[in-house]
Amino acid sequence: MYVVIEGIDTAGKSTQLEILSKKFSNAIFTKEPGATKLGSKLREMALNGEAKSKIAEMFLFLADRAEHIEEVIKPNIDKMIISDRSVISGIAYASSLPIEVVTTLNLIATENTLPSHTILLELSKDELTKRLGNKSNDSIESRGIDYLIDIQNRMKKTIDLLSLNYIFIDASLSIEEIAKRIEDFING
Repeated sequence: MYVVIEGIDTAGKSTQLEILSKKFSNAIFTKEPGATKLGSKLREMALNGEAKSKIAEMFLFLADRAEHIEEVIKPNIDKMIISDRSVISGIAYASSLPIEVVTTLNLIATENTLPSHTILLELSKDELTKRLGNKSNDSIESRGIDYLIDIQNRMKKTIDLLSLNYIFIDASLSIEEIAKRIEDFING
């Protein structure tokens, strides 16, 4: 089982991953980008803005994704894998190219290895505004509310485009209710 938790920043992925790590202690927990030695270097390059071109930045993330599939996902595919982000974020955040082009490139990078269970923690514009107002924002978050909502919409479109098994969960629900819905989906 290859489970991914997706959502824009502040949606509550980290909180839910922490809960899952206690419930599924035998699972392999991973993340994109940066879960491998090479991926860590590529992530740092991308997030530090070393790539001046959006296309170059996307290829850094594609290289990370290919390495992640090869080193983490494939060797553990017979186990339970739970990932913070995946190909879905990769496609959604690469918004400078048409979604179909980015999807094709990502399917090459992943060798068509896709999650068996996709969880998207979804925020309304009002809830996102409230959450971002309570913290200092990184370079992605500082691109603004509309940018992040557009990314969330691209995530939903990507999930549909890839015909993934998914659940969308309102991220404004209580932490406990979200955790229950995630566990029911995984066990369902």
